[in-house]
Amino acid sequence: MKVRPVLSDPEKQRGRSAAVAIAALVIAAGIPLWWKTTETYRAWLPAARIGELEALQLELRVEVEVVFARGTLSPEQQKKVPASRMHKTGLKFTYETRFRTATVMEEDALNQPTAAEADHALHTLTETSCGSVVIYIIPEASALLPQDMRVYVGRSRTALLRSQVASVVGAGLPEVLAALDPQMEQVLQTMSFNHQDVTAALTDRLRPGLSTRDSLADSMRAFKSSPGYEITFSLLNPDPKHHQLHWDVEAALDAYIYPLLHKMAPVANFSVDSQILYYAVLGVNPRYDASASAYTLSADSLAHVINPVEARLGSNAASSNPVLNFLLYVPDSLHSPLIIRNDQKQEVASNAFHSPRWGGIMVYNVDGAYGNDTQFPVDIAIDMSRVMGVFLSQLRLMLGFQQTGAPPGFVLEAAGREGVAEWELDRLLWSRSVENVATASASITSLAQLLDQIANIVINDNIAQQVASAVTALQAAVAELEAGNLALALEHSREAISASERAFFDPSLLHLLYFPDDQKFAIYIPLFLPMCVPILLSLLKIFREVQQHRFDKLE
Repeated sequence: MKVRPVLSDPEKQRGRSAAVAIAALVIAAGIPLWWKTTETYRAWLPAARIGELEALQLELRVEVEVVFARGTLSPEQQKKVPASRMHKTGLKFTYETRFRTATVMEEDALNQPTAAEADHALHTLTETSCGSVVIYIIPEASALLPQDMRVYVGRSRTALLRSQVASVVGAGLPEVLAALDPQMEQVLQTMSFNHQDVTAALTDRLRPGLSTRDSLADSMRAFKSSPGYEITFSLLNPDPKHHQLHWDVEAALDAYIYPLLHKMAPVANFSVDSQILYYAVLGVNPRYDASASAYTLSADSLAHVINPVEARLGSNAASSNPVLNFLLYVPDSLHSPLIIRNDQKQEVASNAFHSPRWGGIMVYNVDGAYGNDTQFPVDIAIDMSRVMGVFLSQLRLMLGFQQTGAPPGFVLEAAGREGVAEWELDRLLWSRSVENVATASASITSLAQLLDQIANIVINDNIAQQVASAVTALQAAVAELEAGNLALALEHSREAISASERAFFDPSLLHLLYFPDDQKFAIYIPLFLPMCVPILLSLLKIFREVQQHRFDKLE
């Protein structure tokens, strides 16, 4: 028989004090320390400013300057010309129009023999800001434009508009301006943004109301806005034993591609490289057409051409920027000449085709270099001017330059060596600025909603900084668009989309994402339960003894 030792009151008191002290230490220090060291770190995000992005309203402002040449207004009308006028349209488009008469030097420029020479002279006289439009009103009887031409749009941001309102004595200036408004509206719709461009930029470049296959492909051919693009030019030589190809690609890039990319520098960064691929063949076998004495590729087979060739192009895994591929294919002597036909079975003049958001392929025939007594391999020098002319037009489409349809009576001057007119570039900048603002705003709001719904996602300080920078840049871009400062708006919008993408795709956001609360309890209960049970039992015993002691006193 075991004899249980009898504890004295001081010993019982020390036991109770030790149990209470341990419990107090665990509750006051252990639990807070464990909670603090195991909590998910979440830096502060500007939730109020992010919430304002959901109700963001864009207002685009265009500076328009209308210059009246000599002979378009009477002296009485010139005295009443307003200094400026505001005109608002749908989606909060605002045209801030300023009126003035032409200076002496501008009058001399308008006396040039041709409209192109007048446009060049006016471009040297006036400094136009990015996104602005200058419209010169010339007399109806002016010989600067042919009789069947109402508007001439040059390479710069200026346009010549023939006034169809005779400046007769007694005609009021309001009537003159009212007659000019529809014509100036057409000029602005051509040279600046319009409702369709802005709507397409806000809806991922899908134009509303388009349902046909061709119109859908046309709306999707351009790449989405990106901080940078990788452009690769490839020469495909399927049979080096038959022909030795020579292409001066460096000189061709300097003459045709780099001027356009230099103008596009405010939009994105570009990297250009070239390569020659030997024994690279198409993915389909062309069919021989006896009526045309040539091999043909139909429109239905063009989709099967890209995949086998793309496997030979290599991948640019070091960069996340989109890649634009431009391929020059020289068919071998056994399949030459090779022509491309469209859906209507008609021969494509350029003998090339493009794939939306991928690139373009051109077939370069050299069948004239072959003969009965030809010694192989044949040295062939490729005409790079013809090739780059096709690739340049495809590159414009991939970068987002829309094919502008000139209204009746309009003449649009060719872009020239730089590949793009200033007003065309401005039109693209408007679309890209709006697209960047919409994309960055959607990314930030989606990220904020995701972080609110999942509490286990870690928010580091660098993510919070990127989010704050994106929100600040977005607000600045919207303010600059409202002020009509297109260049600054584009710069801020690029900063916003870059910061938002860095925050949205930060790899640290996945840390502890798949570590829910039930797994936490499964890990910590085996650790804390053996320690907590004795403490809880001791506290329960002390509580019972106290209750018993009170009960004894009452008796």
